[in-house]
Amino acid sequence: MTSSYRPDALIASDIGAYIAQHQSKSLLRFITCGSVDDGKSTLIGRLLYDSKMIFEDQLAALEADSKRVGTQGQEIDFALLVDGLAAEREQGITIDVAYRFFATEKRKFIVADTPGHEQYTRNMVTGASTADLAVILIDARKGVLTQTRRHSFLAHLIGIRHIVLAVNKMDLVGYDRSVFDDIVKDYTEFATGIGIDAFTAIPISGFKGDNITAPSGNTPWYTGPALIDHLESVPVDGEDATRPFRMPVQWVNRPNLDFRGFAGTVASGSAKPGDAVRILPSGRTSTVARIVTRDGDLAQAGRDQSITLTLTDEVDCSRGDVIAAADAPPQVADQFQATIVWMDQEDLLPGRAYWLKLGTQTVSATVQQPRHTICVNTMAELSARTLSLNDIGVAEVFTDRGIVFEPYADSRESVNRDLGGFILIDKLTNATVAAGMINFALRRAQNVHWQALEITREAHAAQKGQHPRLLWFTGLSGSGKSTIANLVEKKLHARGKHSFLLDGDNVRHGLNKDLGFSDADRIENIRRVGEVAKLMTDAGLIVLTAFISPFRAERDLVRRMLPEGEFFEIFVDTPLEEAERRDVKGLYKKARSGEIENFTGISSPYEAPERPEIRIDTQKMTPEAAADLIIEHILGIWSPVL
Repeated sequence: MTSSYRPDALIASDIGAYIAQHQSKSLLRFITCGSVDDGKSTLIGRLLYDSKMIFEDQLAALEADSKRVGTQGQEIDFALLVDGLAAEREQGITIDVAYRFFATEKRKFIVADTPGHEQYTRNMVTGASTADLAVILIDARKGVLTQTRRHSFLAHLIGIRHIVLAVNKMDLVGYDRSVFDDIVKDYTEFATGIGIDAFTAIPISGFKGDNITAPSGNTPWYTGPALIDHLESVPVDGEDATRPFRMPVQWVNRPNLDFRGFAGTVASGSAKPGDAVRILPSGRTSTVARIVTRDGDLAQAGRDQSITLTLTDEVDCSRGDVIAAADAPPQVADQFQATIVWMDQEDLLPGRAYWLKLGTQTVSATVQQPRHTICVNTMAELSARTLSLNDIGVAEVFTDRGIVFEPYADSRESVNRDLGGFILIDKLTNATVAAGMINFALRRAQNVHWQALEITREAHAAQKGQHPRLLWFTGLSGSGKSTIANLVEKKLHARGKHSFLLDGDNVRHGLNKDLGFSDADRIENIRRVGEVAKLMTDAGLIVLTAFISPFRAERDLVRRMLPEGEFFEIFVDTPLEEAERRDVKGLYKKARSGEIENFTGISSPYEAPERPEIRIDTQKMTPEAAADLIIEHILGIWSPVL
C-alpha cells in the first residue's frame, strides 16, 4: 500500500522536466492535531515514507533509531522522522511545531505537526495560522477527547475550513466499523455546535498504512478516498481571486533619485498598470504606473507575489500603509472587538500597553477586561477578569492610532489573515503573548471624531508664560514623593508659575475611587492619571504627580502621551527597609500581617526606573534640598522663563 509516485526516477531521466513539473504544482499547507498520543507524528512520518521523500541515509538512520529509541519494537517508528527534539524522543510526545515538506505527482505539501498537550496549545495555534486544512486525529480506542474539541475549535476559529477527521489506530480495534461510526457521530454533534458544517471522516492506521495512500482491504465497508487522495483534491486559493486588491507596504524602495517604489507581498486580489488605488490610512488615491520585479515588469500581479509598485503621483506612503483597490478599500479604526488566544505564562493585564502587529503595521494597543472566555468543552461563555495561558476570550482592543484592517472572518465563510489577524507582544520582554482575530470595529471608533480646537496648547502655554511639563514622581509608599512634590509646587507657585499637583491618595477619593490595588487596577489608575495630566499640559500647566506607579510599562505609556521632552521622571529612591521603618500611615505593618493585599514592595513588585531624569536619594538628601535640586534642574534645562 505505497504510492506509485517515484520522483527519483524522473530526476534521473530528465531533471529539467522534473523541475518544470514540480514548479507548476499547487501547494497545500495543512496541520495534524488532536490529543496526546493520537499518532500525529507517526502519520506524517508515514506520508513522508510512502511519498518517497526520505533519502537513503535518512532511512538508514530512521531504522537504527527505531531499534534504539522507537516504540514499535523492531519495526520502523515513523514518528521519529518528525520528533526531532531530544525531549520529544525521550518522552514520546511532540513539543514544538515541526514543519515537513513532501510532494506527490499532483501536489506539493507543507505539513505542521502540532503538539497535543494542552500546555503547548500556543504552538498548535502557530502551526494553524497559515494552514488551509486540518487533520484532526482521534485514537479509535479513546474517542473524542478534550484536546480534540479544543484543537477543532481553534482550527475553525483561525479560519481553517477544510477538516479531515482521521480516526487512527483502527488496527488496534480490529477495524471495527461500529467504533468508527460512533466516533463520527460524537464528533458531528460537537462540530455542528461550533460551526463546522462539513468534514471528511477517514478510518486509518498511520502505523500499518491503512487508507493513507491507497484504499485498505481491512476496511471494505469504507468507500471514501484515501487520505492522500483527499489531500490532493482539496481546492486551495480559489476564494482569493475574487477579493479586492490589498498590498501591505513592507518598505519604500528608493535606490536612486529617479525611482520610488513601494515593495510588498500581494495579500489578495490582483493589480495591473492603470488600476486606481487608495493609500490607507491616509486615503490618498493614485494610479499604478508599473509593477516591478527582479525579473522585469509584470503586466499583472496576484496573491503571494512579491512586487514593487510605482505610482503616477507623489503620495505619502511608507511601511505599514496598505495599497488597496480605490473603489473597495479596507477599513481604518482604532477600537475593535477581537477574539484573543492567550499564549503566555503571565496573565493578561487589562489596560497595559502591548505592541500589536497586524501585517506590516506595528502600533501600541491596550486590551480591556474580557467580555467573556469560551469553554471549549461546552462552548459556554464564562465571565472573566483576565486571560490566562491557553484561554480563548473576547475583548475590546484600543490602539494608539488608526490601523488598516478587515474583519478576520467575512460573510463568505473565508478569512482575512493578512489584515484581520494580529499578535500581541510584551513591550518589556519582547515575547509574543497572544494571537488575535478582529471581529469588527466598535461603532464609537467610527462615530467619535477629533474636534479641532482653535486655541492650541502652545497658545495656552504662551498666555501663562511657561512651557507645559509633567513632573512624574515615583517611588515606594513612604518614600517621600508627596512631601517633595508639595515643596516643588510651592517653589513654582512662589515664582509665579501655573501648576497643579495630582496626588495618588487624593485622586483615589474621586476620579479613581472605583479602583482597587490589583495589578490591573493599578494600571488603569495610572492610565487615567496620565490622560488627565495630558489634558492639563494641553492647558499649558506644569503638572506634578505623586504616585507609586510601580510598573515601567505604564510610566512609559504616559511618557509617550506627551511631546518629547515634556515628561520628567523623578525617582524618589528610598530602600524598602527605610520606607518600612518610617511607615507613616501604618500600611507596611498591615501588609506584613496580611491585612492589605497587593501591597507594593511586600506582595506586589515595584519596577524602579532605569533612566530617570532625576534620582533623589532620600537617605542623603532632605526633602527641602531635593525640591531645590529639582527646581535648579528645571531652571538649568528648561526654558529661561522658569
